Amino acid sequence: MEYVQERVATLHDFGDARPDAPTDRAAVVVPMTEREHASLAAERVFGALERVDPARVVVPLRASEDRVGDVADWLDGFALDVEPLWCDGPRLHDLLDDHGLDGDRGKGRDVWLGLGLAADAPYVAVHDADATTYTDAHVPRLLFPLDHGFDFSKGYYARVENGQLYGRLFRLFYRPLVRALADAHPGAGIVEYLAAFRYALAGEFAATTDVVRSLRVQRGWGLEVGTLGDAYATAGADGSAQVDLGRHEHDHRAVSGPAGLSTMSEEVAAALFHAVEDNGVSPEYATLPDRYEAAAETIIRGYAADAAFNGLAYDRGDERAQVSEYADAVGPPGGDTRLPAWRDAPVDPEAVRSAADDDLEAVR
Repeated sequence: MEYVQERVATLHDFGDARPDAPTDRAAVVVPMTEREHASLAAERVFGALERVDPARVVVPLRASEDRVGDVADWLDGFALDVEPLWCDGPRLHDLLDDHGLDGDRGKGRDVWLGLGLAADAPYVAVHDADATTYTDAHVPRLLFPLDHGFDFSKGYYARVENGQLYGRLFRLFYRPLVRALADAHPGAGIVEYLAAFRYALAGEFAATTDVVRSLRVQRGWGLEVGTLGDAYATAGADGSAQVDLGRHEHDHRAVSGPAGLSTMSEEVAAALFHAVEDNGVSPEYATLPDRYEAAAETIIRGYAADAAFNGLAYDRGDERAQVSEYADAVGPPGGDTRLPAWRDAPVDPEAVRSAADDDLEAVR
C-alpha cells in the first residue's frame, strides 16, 4: 500500500474504491474476437457492465462469417444497450478500401472503428473482454477523473498469478526501453510522460470525446503506446491521470511465434518510437539496443528481489533470454501506418455503422 504521486495524477485504491462517475454519459468500447464468445471471462465482463449500466456499449467484433451471428445473438442477451460492430464484413471492407483505410487488420484497427461510433458520447472508456478479475468498479474508476478536471485516464494494476510475475512485455521490454531513452534524453517531456504510467500497456483507458477524436490509432499491438503518445499531445501530463484497478488476470502469450510477445514487441517499439519522434526526440538507434539490455539487467535484479521478498518463483535466465529476443525489435520504426484521427478521417462514423449493420444483418 502506498500513495505516491507520479508525473501524472495517480488515483489509488485504498480499500475497494467505488467512486461516483458519469457512467450515464459514457460509451464503453469492448473489442472482442470470436474465441472470447461466451467465455467465462467475457460473461463476467458483460455481467458486470449490466450493473454499471453505461449509456452505450460498442463491441467491435473480429469474427468469421459463420460465427459472428452467434456472437451478436449472445450479446443481445445482456441487459445493456449493446451495439455489435462486425469489423470483417464485405461492405465495411469496401467502404474503408474506397477511402484508403482498409490495410492491415488487428486489435487497434477494431478499436479505432469502435471509437468512431462511440465518440458522440461525452466520455468513452475502453477495455478488453478477457479479464477474469474484471469488476463493476473498473469503468467508474476509469471515468471518475474525466468528471474532475482531467481529459485522459489510464488503468494500472498488478500482474501476479500462479505464484509468479507476469506482464512480461511491459516489465522486460517497455519499462527498460523507456528508462534507456530517459537516461539519454533527460527532461524530454514525452519520455517523462511515458515513464509515468505504472502499466503503460494496459488496455483500459478513458477519455473525453475531444481526446478520442484526436487519437491516431495504431492498427495492431502498438495501440496502447500510440494512445499515450497522442494523449500527451492533446491532454498533456497535467490533463492525464492513472487509476488503480487492483490485480489483473487474463490469457498469457508465448514469447515466440506469429502472435507471441516478440512480435508484439516490434509493434510496441514502432509505436513508442513514432511517439517520441513526433515530440522532438531523436533516439540514437545504433547504441539503443545495448543500452536497453543494460537497463533491463538492472530491472531484472529488482524484480528478482521483489519476487523473493514475496515468495514468488522467478527465473532470471528466462527473463534475460526474453530481453535478448526483444532487443531485436529496438530500431527505427519504419513507415507510419496509423489510422487517422476521427476528427480528420475521410469516412463518416455513420457510414461505418450502416455498412457494419448491413453486413451483420445479411449473415443473421
